[in-house]
Amino acid sequence: MAPAGLDALALLELTSIARGYRVLDWMVKEAPVTIVEANLVEPGKYLILFGGGVAETVASFDKGAALCEGVLVDKLLLPLAHPRIWACLSGDESLGNADCVGIIEGNAIAAVIEAADRSAKEADVHLAGLRLSPALGGKAYYVVTGEQYSVEAAVEVGRGVLEPRGRLVDTQIIPRAHAEFLPWVLRRAPFGGS
Repeated sequence: MAPAGLDALALLELTSIARGYRVLDWMVKEAPVTIVEANLVEPGKYLILFGGGVAETVASFDKGAALCEGVLVDKLLLPLAHPRIWACLSGDESLGNADCVGIIEGNAIAAVIEAADRSAKEADVHLAGLRLSPALGGKAYYVVTGEQYSVEAAVEVGRGVLEPRGRLVDTQIIPRAHAEFLPWVLRRAPFGGS
């Protein structure tokens, strides 16, 4: 379940770090939103991930997007984000029924979050984890688990979001995942990466 009052999720990714700080300040002045993350991402970009009530998030998103003119790389607005998106962003990751594991990797953070949201909503899977780490060079990926046919459906949904935009890197389906493999699937990046 999403934390109380956090129904919508939004993201702005900019090429300018300086402008990112200005946009962040204006967005929190515009409406009471919760900043999930505002930080540098590779290669040399600034990402603002935030949420709140739908009306407040939309107001801050519109203000921020307007201020990003000329430096906006990507944006995302999910008025009713799947509760597991929030759980994964706050570190609540679990493999659930790991009969089958699906991994969907993209080269754009906003597109991967949208794909994860759609996979979780449209297929009967457990969204096990979401990686938006700065150690990924601007890429992101998510992991789903469940029965093989459901994981296959979730992977197809993810492909359908990422591929038409040229954002798909790879997808993998791992049936009957070995017990020695499972602990590595959601392992955090080494050497200081989050």
